[in-house]
Amino acid sequence: MWTAIGILLFMVGLIFSIAWHELGHLTFAKLFKVRTTQYMVGFGKTLWSKQVGETEYGVKAIPLGGYIRMVGMVPPGKDGRQRSMTTAQGPVGIFRQMVEDTRNSDRQQVAVTDDGRQFYQLHPFKRIVIMFAGPFMNLVLAVGIFAVLLVGIGVPTSVPTISSVSKCVIPATETRTDCLPSDPATPAAQAGLLPGDKFLTFDGVTVTDWDQMRDLIAKAGGRTVAVSYERGGTVQTTTIPIISTQRNIIVDGVTTGIATVGFLGVGPDQEYVSQSFGAAVTTTGDFIGRAAKAVVGIPARIPALWTAIFDDAPRDADSPVGIVGAGRISGEILSLDTTGTDKLMLFLQLLAGFNMSLFLLNLLPLLPLDGGHILGAVIEWIRRGFAKVFKRADPGPFDVAKLMPVAYVVALLFIGLTVLTFVADVVNPVKLFG
Repeated sequence: MWTAIGILLFMVGLIFSIAWHELGHLTFAKLFKVRTTQYMVGFGKTLWSKQVGETEYGVKAIPLGGYIRMVGMVPPGKDGRQRSMTTAQGPVGIFRQMVEDTRNSDRQQVAVTDDGRQFYQLHPFKRIVIMFAGPFMNLVLAVGIFAVLLVGIGVPTSVPTISSVSKCVIPATETRTDCLPSDPATPAAQAGLLPGDKFLTFDGVTVTDWDQMRDLIAKAGGRTVAVSYERGGTVQTTTIPIISTQRNIIVDGVTTGIATVGFLGVGPDQEYVSQSFGAAVTTTGDFIGRAAKAVVGIPARIPALWTAIFDDAPRDADSPVGIVGAGRISGEILSLDTTGTDKLMLFLQLLAGFNMSLFLLNLLPLLPLDGGHILGAVIEWIRRGFAKVFKRADPGPFDVAKLMPVAYVVALLFIGLTVLTFVADVVNPVKLFG
């Protein structure tokens, strides 16, 4: 049930993100007076639409992309026909655009009054602005979400307050979580510590945060130490024999060995600490860098996807996921045994990451993605600049359709990746929380 609800909530976020993306294109197209005939969220059969002025606004049946249709997105061919093209995004949109382009359609009628209002007739800078505005809106949304998370809600920080007390000591070499009669009780359980107790001092050292507390416990193995803590407004003091036990050494999520450390048997509580705006900007910048690195590394992870499907190998946490996979992760978040704030934080991080991916992927210099149109405008701008410097005739608009042959191959690979991630998300989904 939680998976279904998670997918539903993520789809709502997806639809909003797509609509927000296309609104960026539409806003600047209108500002630069380009005739825009359609603003659509989704593909396939139209479920609802309304004509407002010269633009039809609507919602379609397949919510896996969206587009706006501007007059003259591609210059007329030598035969004078106007090829139909949109700001399509998503695998369905790419396939749809490929079909339209193959038809060499002249359905998009250009009226006499459209002279000067066609997309290709704009200065290259304005075309770049229109096409960049879509991905930029996703970046704005991602940054806005991070601002809410980091400044408004804050960062979860471990505090020296007990959230849980383990009943027994389980060897690091065993994967079970249930206590057996032969398992010794933890020092915390023997001392009567309870959730909600706040550590004040440990072995004569004043405790300020959980990281400090963890280090003090690790170094106290085999010794009896004095501990003071606050419970219900009252300070209590006791002595606790800290045992030595073996624990896994984990580096970047990978177990690298086993170490002997002190063990008390308590889990830390968390509180949210609001960050400064500068810290939020820095954290967001770091996230953008990691997201860009992940996008660049997608091709290298494709073999692991294939293995996960056919060999049932566990999928890494950084494995590429599609909409179904993201929805399942959303369901995992909703089913966690944690606070509503924790769930909201994780879900918003997921949505922000998705918008960051939209920003980066749509800037790839390939048609029909926004980056393909940006590349065409840049090429035209450079050609015109060279012509002006060398006093040659204006070379005219660059036909971005010339970029389509390579785009066909890349688009098919992108669609194949989408299918691969869909199958992997169904048969062997990424599990972030166990």
